[in-house]
Amino acid sequence: MPFTYCLNSSTIMPTPLSEKIRVAGEVGYGAIEIWHADVDAFVADGGTVADVRKMVADAGLFVPTTIFLKGWWDTTGDVERRALDDVRRKLAQAAELGAEYSIAGPPLGLVDLDVGAERYASLLRLGREFGVKPIFEYLGFAQELNTIARARQVLEACGEPDATTVLDPFHCFRGGGGIEDVATLRADQIAVSHFNDAPAFPPRPLQHDPDRVMPGDGVVDLNRFCELLAATGFDGCLSLELFNRRYWAMDPHEVARLGLEKMRSIVEA
Repeated sequence: MPFTYCLNSSTIMPTPLSEKIRVAGEVGYGAIEIWHADVDAFVADGGTVADVRKMVADAGLFVPTTIFLKGWWDTTGDVERRALDDVRRKLAQAAELGAEYSIAGPPLGLVDLDVGAERYASLLRLGREFGVKPIFEYLGFAQELNTIARARQVLEACGEPDATTVLDPFHCFRGGGGIEDVATLRADQIAVSHFNDAPAFPPRPLQHDPDRVMPGDGVVDLNRFCELLAATGFDGCLSLELFNRRYWAMDPHEVARLGLEKMRSIVEA
């Protein structure tokens, strides 16, 4: 399975951005997903986006995606204008980092899919001005936009050829849609696949981001997930994305090393 192993910087969240990049390179990842909040904090401390890009290159990495764009679907008036100004700023930042994609988060409540599809189409057109492709993400704890099937509705209704989504085993489990719907996607509809696991407890409907666990330490059939993902023809980044405070309290180098080891043990079995 020719995936590129990637570290989502959320996995070692309290660590400064420069250290996250160094750790990812030293451990042996090929790429790193970067949050705009981390870049903003780095710049506020006197650094530049160009400095970040150089650190990434010096570590032997690349940035496939940045995270995240918000407020683009469910806002109106002045709030929408401010949200889109922030989206433009982040798209420019993603372009400067050399990222092909930027993840766009969905509303968590009830939605109008027709409005969302139209807004996502507009977001994709805006992204072309910067050379960056916004990705539509489903979230397992969202009220409606919580499965691959719902994400596909948005991708297909928007009518844009470069519409993509993010796969994520935790969100497949949490949203109740399962992983078999991975087979309904084409490779060109998948921008990146996050990788993680979901625990047996707390109960599925009560789980949230901090409950994610290392691949292989939970109840999701990740071997099957990888089989389905490979069968689509996808050969992009498989990115370890965790928000578990227990891991945040550990040595970041050890967390990143352990995560890569567990990813490899599943993918390369």
